Amino acid sequence: MRETHTLEAAILRTVLYADIFDYALSVRELHHFLMHHTTVDLAAVEYALSTSPTLIGSLAYCGGWIMLADRTALERLRVERERTAQALWPHAERFGRTLARLPFVRMVGLTGALTMRNPSSLHDDFDYLIVTKPGRVWLARLLSIVVVRWVRLRGHEICPNYVLAEDRLAQTRRTLYIAHEVAQMTPLFGREVYDRLRDANGWTFEHMPNARYPLHAGEMARLNRAERWIKHVVEWVLGGRLGDWLEGWERRRKMARFAAAAKSAESTAILDDSQVKGHFNDHGGRVLAQYRRRLERFGLTATYDESLAAD
Repeated sequence: MRETHTLEAAILRTVLYADIFDYALSVRELHHFLMHHTTVDLAAVEYALSTSPTLIGSLAYCGGWIMLADRTALERLRVERERTAQALWPHAERFGRTLARLPFVRMVGLTGALTMRNPSSLHDDFDYLIVTKPGRVWLARLLSIVVVRWVRLRGHEICPNYVLAEDRLAQTRRTLYIAHEVAQMTPLFGREVYDRLRDANGWTFEHMPNARYPLHAGEMARLNRAERWIKHVVEWVLGGRLGDWLEGWERRRKMARFAAAAKSAESTAILDDSQVKGHFNDHGGRVLAQYRRRLERFGLTATYDESLAAD
């Protein structure tokens, strides 16, 4: 298949990316995350799926899920993981509300496999992106570790592995992998900040122009009057010199601790005054390499300067 800008190629490209994660797509999901150069109506995607000889020969449609023709076993796996996601989702929302109560937290977003309804087991970690007030990234992360330990006592693991200030929302590394991670995120607190984060990373729409809103909406956390008052008071107490000292102390302590891991070949960690991105064993490079091999198998090439080098 040589034409890379056709709708058929975009559909196939999207299915190939999902296949890396053993993930069968619904038509709605395929349309939402469609890797195309322009927006496309859902009806056009449905028409292409039902009439294109290329797609009919390359893809299978089983039980409402779309996958490669030789990967029909993904139907059963998707059903199992959908059931697992339904069981985990209320916990993810509850833990997100807890993180939202922390001082200086301005947004909480659920990330990772669960946002795609694709957790591998009931023991999967809950991954979160947290946006904070500028100058309090490390202190907010320190407080979130208290929540991590509290959740662990209840038999779950949460990973607030990306904390950034609300004045540093733009991502400097612009790969397809990062674009998909941003597009699939589900905001659980701070919708206005989430909207600003998406606007600050408008380049992601060049990869998936249909994905302009969260596909799987979560219940947004709303703090009651007492929670807002407590958060305000603690922020006032820690908003001056004491907070500055704690912020600097925690930053120096953790940067010294993480220094070796941050230099590893698999690391894409960013540790500075405005970001704590603890991705010491990042999957992006491996995912994009697998994607490239799948594209080659079907005679497709990457589009929009997707940077398929190591992530």
